[in-house]
Amino acid sequence: MNYKTNIPYFVATMTATAIFAIPLTTNASLVPTDLDTFQARPPIHALAGTSFVPQGISPSDVKAAYHLPTTGGSGTIAIISAFHHSQIENDLAAFDTAFALPQCTIQNKCLEIHNMSTVNRTDSGWDEETALDTEWSHAIAPKAKILVVEAASDNGTSLLKALDFATSRADVIAISMSWGGTEFPGETKLESHFSGKNKKLAFFASSGDDGAGVSWPASALNVISVGGTQLILNKTKSKSGKISVAVASEKAWTGSGGGVSAYEPAPAYQSDYAVPRSGNMRAIPDVSYAADPMYGFSVYHSANSSNASGPKSWYVIGGTSAGAPQWAAIHALGKSVSLDALYRDKAAANNSSFFRDIISGKNGTCAYYCTARKRYDYVTGLGSPVTWKF
Repeated sequence: MNYKTNIPYFVATMTATAIFAIPLTTNASLVPTDLDTFQARPPIHALAGTSFVPQGISPSDVKAAYHLPTTGGSGTIAIISAFHHSQIENDLAAFDTAFALPQCTIQNKCLEIHNMSTVNRTDSGWDEETALDTEWSHAIAPKAKILVVEAASDNGTSLLKALDFATSRADVIAISMSWGGTEFPGETKLESHFSGKNKKLAFFASSGDDGAGVSWPASALNVISVGGTQLILNKTKSKSGKISVAVASEKAWTGSGGGVSAYEPAPAYQSDYAVPRSGNMRAIPDVSYAADPMYGFSVYHSANSSNASGPKSWYVIGGTSAGAPQWAAIHALGKSVSLDALYRDKAAANNSSFFRDIISGKNGTCAYYCTARKRYDYVTGLGSPVTWKF
């Protein structure tokens, strides 16, 4: 199935196998030195149609697949999104109720929403992204707090202002950026934005959903870029009624972004690891996570209206944007995820204790750079997690 499209929004025929996609867009008028002309899009894919109950992967499924604890987390996970989603607290409450998770609300100070604009502009695609990121970061690290920072718009300047707000907070331990766009020469001058007050702060960005190709901010030197896989689970039910979940297979997802940056030089963590065929430039992604929408995540998303919440509000959503907030939550579980640690663990003799090496699947026709293989590859990076301790 081909998930690519040349228009910002593509709505497929509403059938059981159709999808609608919001891919990364290439702005033909991009002025490399002007961040205002950089426009980001969330790489998110949803199966068409909604349901009364969750139909996708559940939190317990994911935790079984990636060997994550049932609870835990500390500090604050910051979700950097764009525009205002008026129903995000209600969406999160419905998600938590469905999966028996601790409620995360503004009142109990688990959830905080910071709107960077005085004007409540909305966007349906970004609303879905915000719902996905908020619900699944909370699912993976339910004891961590969630800060949703809503940028005034989806241009680069607005998003970096939202990012700067998050990094100014000493309580923020992880930042998720499920968005990206075309690389530009001026990106190398923006590295200072990817640091903060918290010494344990880690940044995560989706690698993109259009197959082979590099996007920013995934290419930034201090950002952990998250690629995508197709994760298929095998569920069995015992005589006592207990359901067991095992990984049937995990291979590269065809939509996973990846490649060699046109502008960012190879960082020390990749040079020391000896990433192959990078030409001494930054390679992405760094890691991977489930992304194929055909085996996507359950997400509750109501319409952006004070009285529009309805029973058929469950979606099945995939894309590399699903991996960024969940990797951010993994960091909140143990505060041990860093680029140095990831590449060191992959190079270790016991690397299978940290990663599931994805060795099959492709994301394009560019031969070596589009093919998953042992060790590092330009589709799934170092692999998918099998622990929360790095």
